[in-house]
Amino acid sequence: MSDTAPDSLIPYDEIVQEALRAVVGRVLGEVERTGGTLPGNHHFYITFKTAAPGVRIPAHLHERFPDEMTIVLQNKFWDLAVTEHGFEVGLSFNQVPSKLEIPFAAITAFVDPAVDFGLQFQASVADMAPEAHDDAENDTPDGPVSPGDGSNVVTVDFGRKK
Repeated sequence: MSDTAPDSLIPYDEIVQEALRAVVGRVLGEVERTGGTLPGNHHFYITFKTAAPGVRIPAHLHERFPDEMTIVLQNKFWDLAVTEHGFEVGLSFNQVPSKLEIPFAAITAFVDPAVDFGLQFQASVADMAPEAHDDAENDTPDGPVSPGDGSNVVTVDFGRKK
């Protein structure tokens, strides 16, 4: 008997990643339905690949974050619109209003520090070594909030052979 698992003809890892990204869509959809009001102390850190297909961000943000960017949905965001494939949101960066369009496939992490919940995803765009970057620093009155110790972060990696 072999110690290595056979290659699966069913793409389980892709199916699970897609299902978990649907969790993000459902959560954002609930916020959209309540008029963009987050319940209680909930707030979200959303990290995404800026070069992924379908991502639309202002050029100055793409220059500053050529690979990956983290945004915070907490106090100052507007026009949240969620579709089956992604979401749009208005945020302010250094007092400059910006509209972002982010497909769910571009998301690499979703964290709600208020309840110590997080999801991490495999990038669904070509593997690129992440470059060091500054935090997005969109205008939150209290500054960045620590996402906790990550004890509730779910990482899905089925060890796909490359």
